[in-house]
Amino acid sequence: MTEPIIEIRDVRKAYDDGPAALAGVSLTVRAGEALAVLGPSGSGKSTLLNVIAGLDRPTQGSVTVDGVRVDRLGEAASARFRRERIGMVFQFFNLLDDLTVMDNVLLPAQLVGAGRAQARARAGELLDHLGIGRHARAYPGRLSGGERQRVAVARALMNRPALLLADEPTGALDTASGADVRQLLTELNEDGQTMVLVTHDLGLARACAGRTVELVDGLVARDVRHPEPGAAAAAATAATNTGSTADTGVVEGSGGAGAARAAEAGR
Repeated sequence: MTEPIIEIRDVRKAYDDGPAALAGVSLTVRAGEALAVLGPSGSGKSTLLNVIAGLDRPTQGSVTVDGVRVDRLGEAASARFRRERIGMVFQFFNLLDDLTVMDNVLLPAQLVGAGRAQARARAGELLDHLGIGRHARAYPGRLSGGERQRVAVARALMNRPALLLADEPTGALDTASGADVRQLLTELNEDGQTMVLVTHDLGLARACAGRTVELVDGLVARDVRHPEPGAAAAAATAATNTGSTADTGVVEGSGGAGAARAAEAGR
């Protein structure tokens, strides 16, 4: 069995005097796994992603990512950890419009002090692999939504992260561009990239995830695993529609009874 990349133990996150955004979540994600996190607005999806990335510190519990207790890291150490081991993709791309595609992709390497020649070679390989090498000298504003998200994925992969986190990666795209990004993420996972996707897009979950977790009121209400990638969301949807978890691999209540900004994530 592969080693876990993420280990979350009894995590709570509360803001001021309001209800807890996370109310006792426990979760393990293993290397090479693709996990889709579903749930209604306010269920704690983005908070969970931010806690994993070290952008938010839990009120209670522990968060270990790639062998590091990120909940114990200070601000500078947390930023360094994200730069080196986590790639992040956002709904609205968060590209810098005054930089070319190539320069946007190079940013993470520059932040960790990578050699210029090596970094440019890596960026060129990524852009070619993702089918946008011809746009290396273009500016983001001249690209389609799907192309801009591909640039954002290339930037996220620049430092060969152990973990890719994506917050609604198809949420700002039209149907055709969304299908394009779904295919890209599926291929990345097939190549071994561990990823956690927060999404309302059941098509994305079906295409990319071999496992789906549903959050409700800050708790894991459903955790569905399937041997075939993409089957989890369909089973979760069927279970929701029928009110039954029979024959779906569902574990009820497992894990205990605003999206991050790119500048923060890559500091």
